[in-house]
Amino acid sequence: MTKRPIFASLLLLSSALVAPAALAQDAAAEPASPAADEPAPQEDEQGDVSIPGGSGQEIVVTGRFTPNVVRATPEVVSVLSSADIARTGEGDISGSLQRVTGLSVVGGGFVYVRGLGDRYSLALLNGSPLPSPEPLKRVVPLDIFPSNVIDSTLVQKSYSVNFPGEFGGGVINLTTKASPRETFLTVSGGIGWDSETTNQLGYTYYGSDTDWTGFDDGTRDIPHSLAAALASGKPILEGADFSDDDLEAIAMDLVNAPTTLLQQNNHIPVNWSAGLTGGTTIALPDGELGIIATAGISNKWRTRDTLQQTSVNADLSGDPQTSYNRVVTDNRVVVNGLLGFGLELGDQKIRWTSLYIRDTLKQARLALGTDRNQSDRDIMKQDTAWYERQLINTQLVGEFKFDRLSVDLRGGYANSQREAPYERSFTYVRTNLPVEQDPTGDKFVNDLGGNKGDATIAFSDLNEDLWSGGVDLSYELAPQLTATVGYAYSDTHRVSSRRSFQYRASNLPVAVQQLRPDYLLSDATIQLYDITLLETSAQDGTAAFDANLTTHAGYAQLQAELMAGLNVNAGVRYEDAKQTVAPIDLFNSGSSAIVPTNLKNDYWLPAITLTWEVAPDMQLRLNGSKTIARPQFRELVAQVYQDPESNRLFRGNPSLTDSTLWNAEARYEWYFDRDQRFSAAAFYKSIDNPIEAYTSISDSSVNTSYANAPKATLYGAEFELQKYIPLDTMSDAAFWQSRRLVLIGNYTYTKSDIQVRDGDTTTINGVVHDAGDYFFDGSPLTGQSDHLVNVQIGLEDTDRLSQQTLLLTYASPRVTSRGPSGQPDLLEKPGISLDFVARQGLQLMGKEIELKFEARNLTGRSYKEVQEAGDNRIYFNRYKLGRSFSLSASVKF
Repeated sequence: MTKRPIFASLLLLSSALVAPAALAQDAAAEPASPAADEPAPQEDEQGDVSIPGGSGQEIVVTGRFTPNVVRATPEVVSVLSSADIARTGEGDISGSLQRVTGLSVVGGGFVYVRGLGDRYSLALLNGSPLPSPEPLKRVVPLDIFPSNVIDSTLVQKSYSVNFPGEFGGGVINLTTKASPRETFLTVSGGIGWDSETTNQLGYTYYGSDTDWTGFDDGTRDIPHSLAAALASGKPILEGADFSDDDLEAIAMDLVNAPTTLLQQNNHIPVNWSAGLTGGTTIALPDGELGIIATAGISNKWRTRDTLQQTSVNADLSGDPQTSYNRVVTDNRVVVNGLLGFGLELGDQKIRWTSLYIRDTLKQARLALGTDRNQSDRDIMKQDTAWYERQLINTQLVGEFKFDRLSVDLRGGYANSQREAPYERSFTYVRTNLPVEQDPTGDKFVNDLGGNKGDATIAFSDLNEDLWSGGVDLSYELAPQLTATVGYAYSDTHRVSSRRSFQYRASNLPVAVQQLRPDYLLSDATIQLYDITLLETSAQDGTAAFDANLTTHAGYAQLQAELMAGLNVNAGVRYEDAKQTVAPIDLFNSGSSAIVPTNLKNDYWLPAITLTWEVAPDMQLRLNGSKTIARPQFRELVAQVYQDPESNRLFRGNPSLTDSTLWNAEARYEWYFDRDQRFSAAAFYKSIDNPIEAYTSISDSSVNTSYANAPKATLYGAEFELQKYIPLDTMSDAAFWQSRRLVLIGNYTYTKSDIQVRDGDTTTINGVVHDAGDYFFDGSPLTGQSDHLVNVQIGLEDTDRLSQQTLLLTYASPRVTSRGPSGQPDLLEKPGISLDFVARQGLQLMGKEIELKFEARNLTGRSYKEVQEAGDNRIYFNRYKLGRSFSLSASVKF
């Protein structure tokens, strides 16, 4: 055949452009290379394809065989198959995604596509939206998804109208494991070591007996006295229906030593993980029922010896305003489970999937430093915290075919939660004054709320529910023309609260001020010295908020072959959204100083992609579209939140508005052999009202907020090469006959500019400001690196599992936030990271065993977030990442 009709290849993908989950499922079904026990399809000279079947049967499909999903789809996509994910060896899906062309992972699993921040990317699970357990984000962090529950991942960079309109950089669709072809049971386990953490000095605290599982045993439950006070609708203060005795009783009811006493551990334990996966297929009279289940747990430690500084000088000259050396030890436990059922009756398919993920972080911090606001004092800070993030997701998807008509139905419910009970912080001060001026001048003391230290505790809770549904109808009007219409609905509701308190006392004796934290807050000390617990939660409603986002969308799309080798996918989406964020009046005051945010907008969002097959193995793509980006919930409420990762305070801006993006792309693709390709692309985006983070310093605290910049542009180019080189010609030895060299590389160049003209304004908390006071003309967008490089060089066996892969990643410096008060921007310097992953399969006692060895960050790079002005440098955050090594094994029964 001399040409490739589009619908020959789109038979595989007809539902993919309608139900987003389908494309990723097909990607999963197409291995990156044939397995040893799974012969590859063979193509004869006429283009017919012979697919080996069971019991010696052979199925013949006539037509041009196009096995590559990336090539077959009419959009610009990248696909991580299960084989690709396994080759990277990453434990979570965000680690695998950073190997994809144009993608980078920033700040705990948030994916940036072509330099655009996480607000411009959209994450879906089997085609349905996901809620976020993060207080600062509406986008789910992808590091909470273990690789063992994900079968494949599709990244689409060109917009098509079957996806939601919040599509700035791209959409990331995760597909969970599907029904198995055969009954199996796999047991896995592993251990890991980190050069900066394992068997090294770190800090922790007791907590509860079951902390190692990621579940608290009830120790951190809010005591009844405090729960009743919180529900009273009154601020927990003296004179607000609470006596001193009441406040003392509440303080004594709180769990003390297990959540307060910081303990030094000179031998931090090793990391470990365990998993169990099984599945089977039950034959039915007219079809089959597949069942799959997986469960896993990982327990990892990380210690960071950080340097954190700030400056108030525009040129960063002189000594830092604040400078702290802080040791942070995290114990992170991730528990996951998945249960899926797939029913196939002829061409009709129904799939039900439920996913559970719990990500718990137990954190201990100890800091020593100086603050120029407090003269020559030395300051010691101790923090203990427990953060629970949880995601529950259940989905029902149906795919039905009736001759020329295809009907896809999907519905889902997801719930995410974040609880942070017993966030404790203690500050001790040493004045360094002569004894005659201060009897405690040479000692660290805490006078509980005077001018020498303090003690605080906070309880925060976040709950988010997301209901979604959709229907898509696709009808083949003619052999080369298919029309699709669809409707999608989603409703997201989030309630978040944070109640904070301070311990107060007056005239504590010097000997008491020197007590360690658990003795300082013991029942005896509280009673003897009248220590009370006073609420410091903001009383204007900003300590809690209620947020909702409801969208209704309809779209129409046409897929057609305009002429031989020229295909079009065009459509338009109408999307209506109502977004509200309202402060909750915790204390029934009847008024709030914060005005609720009410955004109600509707958009017509067109998209078109042309694909021209210029040669049998070459094609050009052109894409143009309009998309949007909405403010995230927490960005719209003036509620203060402290990020435990950066030790930075965040506060929202109720005056934020939606951003509008115009997108264009041109792409060349050459598929010169099976699973081998070269591509080059150029892209351009114009963004109206982009939302940017800016930083300010107040009372020695670093505060980050958000504002709409007037305009920005982003443009760049990317290149990708995937090549396999057989090594059987190197030698006649049996070792080389089935081995090949794997070369995979990609490079992305991105340039962005914020545009600020005279007279441009931005609105912050209802007040109009000169945009030039917050943004510099020509500055890059936050999170954008000019250069991204990924290289994989590997050796693998095509007959059996044997892979050895070097993985190199480089990202050039990127802005994390605008600098405060005219200072330089804050820059993160990711640098070069080199990993090595080896996987080896073997047979032992009739069982399939896979061994995996990982070595990460072999270059020993450090994390650096800095400000630079000439030779002056301020480290907002700097620490060594450490080299890590792990060994794991799985046995298939």
